[in-house]
Amino acid sequence: MTRQLALPISPPPEPTLENFVPGSNAELLARLRELAAGELPEAVLYLWGEPGCGRSHLLAAAARPGLVVVDDVEQLDDAAQVALFNAINAARESGGTVLAAGSAPPAQLPLREDLKSRLAWGLVYQVKPLSDAEKALSLHAEAQRRGLKLSDEVVWYLLTHVRRDMRSLVALLEHIDRASLEQRRAVTLPLVRELLRQLEDAQA
Repeated sequence: MTRQLALPISPPPEPTLENFVPGSNAELLARLRELAAGELPEAVLYLWGEPGCGRSHLLAAAARPGLVVVDDVEQLDDAAQVALFNAINAARESGGTVLAAGSAPPAQLPLREDLKSRLAWGLVYQVKPLSDAEKALSLHAEAQRRGLKLSDEVVWYLLTHVRRDMRSLVALLEHIDRASLEQRRAVTLPLVRELLRQLEDAQA
């Protein structure tokens, strides 16, 4: 079979607030837009959620010059915890905001007690994962952005046979897109099953 080299013509989009699928996070997105506009009157905005929920996407989308942004706060060493504690105090005094994120609510983080209380000072939001229907819509939208025809059958097969966080699903969709181009085959369920078997064999 003649294979066609898949050129990187469709890189993943840069994280923005506009290309984040909101699901049940509409209020959080509204607060982040206020933050981006310099209109959020809080010293701390803290986001938490399970891996793959979109925390890192939102932090990257909201980052701007002068804004202190810290991800994975549960992994901070002692010196970094002190620095974040001081940054929150400075933000409170200057009217600025610190944007931070972690895997759990402030009270459940393995951090200094004074830092946990500082993280709980302002707004705390759980980044709620998407429902299966919302993930299906997001996959269709990403496929359309790539110029890829994706049937409902393929989408629901992916949602029931692979890791279901959006980061993994989009990465898999990119792999499917490249394989489809290289093999000059439409994205059908047999192709997807074949690719998943190959991935499983490679990881075995």
